[in-house]
Amino acid sequence: MRGTDLLVATCLAAAAQGDGNAFFDLGVAFSTGSHGVDCDLVEAHKWFNLAAVAGHDEAALCRADISEEMTAREIAEAQRRAREWIAASSRRAA
Repeated sequence: MRGTDLLVATCLAAAAQGDGNAFFDLGVAFSTGSHGVDCDLVEAHKWFNLAAVAGHDEAALCRADISEEMTAREIAEAQRRAREWIAASSRRAA
């Protein structure tokens, strides 16, 4: 990841607090390659997945949309990363 801009840094901090809108914004950044991050559909899928789990309605649609451009292996990797994020967040909260 190249030098991230303030939006991404702010979203990462908010995501660490479980902010579903921050998850969604990160998904948008990674799916479009904006705000100082490279386009990375695996990372985008991960963030959209986390946003959907957090109750963000539009995130599930975006996740489904980018899934059409991904391989099964990429989707599995994105799901693994989302599970890791959830597990790490649970450990931080404990």
